[in-house]
Order: sequence, then structure tokens, then C-alpha cells
Amino acid sequence: MKVFINDVPLYIIPMDKIIDREHYDLIIDAEKEKIRYDNLIDDVLIRKGSLADILEFYKFLSSDKNKKLDSLTCKVYDYEKVVKDFKKEFKIVEAAGGIVTKKDKYLFIYRLKKWDLPKGKLEKKEKVEVAAVREVEEECNVKVALGPRVCKTWHTYTRNGKNHLKKTSWYHMTLEEDKKMKPQKEEGIEKVIWVNKVELRTVLLTTYRSIRYVMKKFHEYQEGLIEVK
Repeated sequence: MKVFINDVPLYIIPMDKIIDREHYDLIIDAEKEKIRYDNLIDDVLIRKGSLADILEFYKFLSSDKNKKLDSLTCKVYDYEKVVKDFKKEFKIVEAAGGIVTKKDKYLFIYRLKKWDLPKGKLEKKEKVEVAAVREVEEECNVKVALGPRVCKTWHTYTRNGKNHLKKTSWYHMTLEEDKKMKPQKEEGIEKVIWVNKVELRTVLLTTYRSIRYVMKKFHEYQEGLIEVK
């Protein structure tokens, strides 16, 4: 499971999963030493971690004290139970959005001083695919055709004193009509633009890590490197 906490990715993986240790700048055995989260920098691997370790990491990142950590990977025993118990700590929110293409261009919105992809929460009893199209069309005032689901992301946030875990399903969509394209101002969206492949590099410098991850998975999907539904 990959979760973005304050835009820092946390990977929860089984103990028996084989990974490249060369990727990590620091490796910690949680059973042998105390984890000092304020001392963590770059990419960190924690072996033999626990749910308690993960929740402490969540509290640390949520406090916005981290300035040096790029990612944290936590290897755990009983992976399925740890993930299930981690989710119980949050109110689960389901959302959906789209990577909309117009020939070789991508649709981006500008909100909260960041470039983003159009997305939003599901309405009561709404199907995920329906919500994905509705949110894109409402936020950008365009018409799109739904394609396959490319990936999903998880990220945490706090609202009204409660911890939320948002699951967002991302779909490839193709443009049908954009003559009246405009930002949904009431949702805090300032701009809606088409971005070509060269401009995309600049846009990704001022977006969220989760959005960079979505675009990475989308390019893998275009190259036939991943299966989609």
C-alpha cells in the first residue's frame, strides 16, 4: 500500500517482498533500535515495522515538521492485518478523477497555488466511473469520454479534527468538446489549461507528488507496461 501523508509517500509492504536495498539512504531495524523520526532524511527503509511505528510516522508527518524526508518504506509482518488496522484509524473518503487527453495534450487545473488534475468526492450511492466524469466536466466545463482506470492513490488529511484517508480512482478520458472550457470558480479553481509534453515538465514541478505518481502510471499505461481495468 502506498499512502501520501503531507505529500510524502509511505509504502507499507510485506516482510517477504524483495526490494533493492541500494535505493535507500538509511535502513533501520525497528526491533533493534528506536526510530527517531526527526532524524530521518532522503529515502528510508524500516524493517520489521509495526502498526504503532506507522501511526507514529503519520503523526510526525501530519505535524508538518518534516523537511528532509523523501519517502519512507515500512516492511511489516502480517501485511494484510496491518493495512486493515491502519485504515480503521481514518474515515475513508472515496473520490475519482481523470487524466484527460486532447491529442498530445493533458488537462490541468490550478487550485491552492498548485497544478492539479480534476477530481472530486463521490456523491451518495454514485458509481466511481460516473463520479469521475461528472467531476471533470463540472470543474472544467468540458465534455469527456470515459476510458479505463489507470491507477488509484491514497492520501491523508485532517478536517474538523478528524483524520481522513482518501482513495482516488484515476481514469483516462478523451476530450469530446471544450469550446466553453472554464474553471469552476466556486471550487477554488483559478485556471484550466491544456499542457503539451514539453510544458508538462514545468507543471509537474509545481504539483503534488501524488499527481506526479498518477502521471507516471499514465505514461506506463500508454506504453503498455501496466494492465488497466
